[in-house]
Amino acid sequence: MPGVEELRSKLIRNFATPDASWDTMDRAPHYDGVVSKRLARDTAAKKMGLSVDIVPPGKRSCPYHFHYVEEEMFIVLEGSGTLRVAGEMVPISAGDSIFIPPGPEYPHQIINTSDAPLKYLSVSTHAEAEICEYPDSGKYLAFAKSGPDTLLNDGRMHRAKDDLDYWDGEL
Repeated sequence: MPGVEELRSKLIRNFATPDASWDTMDRAPHYDGVVSKRLARDTAAKKMGLSVDIVPPGKRSCPYHFHYVEEEMFIVLEGSGTLRVAGEMVPISAGDSIFIPPGPEYPHQIINTSDAPLKYLSVSTHAEAEICEYPDSGKYLAFAKSGPDTLLNDGRMHRAKDDLDYWDGEL
């Protein structure tokens, strides 16, 4: 039977500790923020992902997109902003829980339209293979995971205009 420390290392992550690990995303002029390292990485969980995102005023967290397989959930912890979803701009604020199913009906993006930081949890299911589509730029990202929260070859990004015939280049 595992002991307390082993259970803690397999099941618990704390993003509020001073030694928590964060990534900076700065893609001026529109995108910026900090994201906690993937919190579910190296845990016993196999199909769940979790991170904490903090988006500065006037910035976007990521491009407008949707997943073909994975579901996402966002829980607003602090601040307010706008959920761009299905072509609409929906106000969001602390306490809101947002549920995004896979598929083209709900492309989404979180934008901090306030004058204070917007902090939220990002929760997702993890599929072994996924396609993510970006309607604004006409791109598709195809990737497969080779382990928890890792991408095999970082995936492949394409545009619809570059579609090839199935038999192109085949002998």
